[in-house]
Amino acid sequence: MKAKALSDGLPVHADRLAALGNEARLRVVRLLLAAHPQGMVVGDIQAELGMPGSTLSHHLEKLRQEGLVAVRRERRFLWYTARIDMLTELVAFLYAECCTGGAGKDKKVCKDKTSKQR
Repeated sequence: MKAKALSDGLPVHADRLAALGNEARLRVVRLLLAAHPQGMVVGDIQAELGMPGSTLSHHLEKLRQEGLVAVRRERRFLWYTARIDMLTELVAFLYAECCTGGAGKDKKVCKDKTSKQR
């Protein structure tokens, strides 16, 4: 049963991690996190990162497809925001097995995790 729990959501999380594994996309997500909750318009993201429009468009679409960013249209502007819920879920997935067994446990991390769960 534990093996099943470990694999739940694995393909989705692997795809999201792969999307974040690209340096340009990681820079975009970090920038959008800094601009949270308002987000940023595409032109401002492009200016801040110095990225060509077509390249930025490709990266934003990949992040949107993986559910890591959201887009909304206001008049003629596209606003992008980081999906905090999905990023939190991804971190929680990575952290879920921390301190569940093994002799090499980091006692401080495990103590901190246990106290936060109460």
